[in-house]
Amino acid sequence: MVNQETTAKDIGFTHDDFAALLDKYDYHFSPGDVVAGTVFSLEPRGALIDIGAKTAAYIPIQEMSINRIDAPEEVLQSNETREFFILTDENEDGQLTLSIRRIEYMRAWERVRQLQAEDATVRSSVFATNRGGALVRIEGLRGFIPGSHISTRKPKEELVGEELPLKFLEVDEDRNRLVLSHRRALVERKMNRLEVGEVVIGTVRGIKPYGAFIDIGGVSGLLHISEISHDHIDTPHSVFNVNDEVKVMIIDLDAERGRISLSTKQLEPEPGDMVKNPQVVYEKAEEMAAKYREQLRAQQEGVTIEEVPAAVEEAEEEVVEAAAPEEVAEEQPSAVEI
Repeated sequence: MVNQETTAKDIGFTHDDFAALLDKYDYHFSPGDVVAGTVFSLEPRGALIDIGAKTAAYIPIQEMSINRIDAPEEVLQSNETREFFILTDENEDGQLTLSIRRIEYMRAWERVRQLQAEDATVRSSVFATNRGGALVRIEGLRGFIPGSHISTRKPKEELVGEELPLKFLEVDEDRNRLVLSHRRALVERKMNRLEVGEVVIGTVRGIKPYGAFIDIGGVSGLLHISEISHDHIDTPHSVFNVNDEVKVMIIDLDAERGRISLSTKQLEPEPGDMVKNPQVVYEKAEEMAAKYREQLRAQQEGVTIEEVPAAVEEAEEEVVEAAAPEEVAEEQPSAVEI
């Protein structure tokens, strides 16, 4: 018969022995590590998580999601096992603070960088506007659309709740900036159906000292002052009024910048017709555009034709300089709410 006293004495652990054994096999956790943990207690404003440390780790509700939540149960369930980010080192009680939000944040930036690299068009609903533009969410990150990149006749305030197609302008995790363009998305879609040398009908929506902005099917193109007529023009106001319907020819499609450059100058049967008799220009627009396209083809094939307008390349350069710059408003908010 086995002597139970002897056996217990031989194999028994003291409290110190047990603590030493825990120390021997205790894992070292550092801020920035991603570890597996199991939820074992949900609290009103957080949860206790078992990650294998001596003391249960804690995750506050504000670190449970990249989106705003009202209760831990929206994200976590008891006994659920998942990944957690170690946010801070142990406090005086030996407890670590965890985060799910940081993991989602890192993966969201990785995803938007991938979407930008693919030149993808994304869709998102406007949830707020400010003086500089509109705010949307992309992969949980807060994105900003500058006012100059919103192509709609509606006031910005009426865009809240509306879903918009968007292209990426800037994705910068280090500076916490996610900037998008509605205009570029629309122009790209429109550009797929447009060609250089094509005549389109549009409406004058705005007049600036450097040219007129023409709405052609929901997107805006610039008719630079140098491309209105062969005759000198002091101001576009001398030729156009807002809401005038005009015929224009496309002379450049810049998908990367989301810009369409237009011309009536290349449609003039005689120099100065756009100033003297614009109706003649509109009546013969298709005929003049056909000649323009032939001249472009000849240029591409290396044939020199004297009638090819030398001003085309100069006008394109001026349009790029004069068109509304892709600036980001100073009020641009950060991509992640702190």
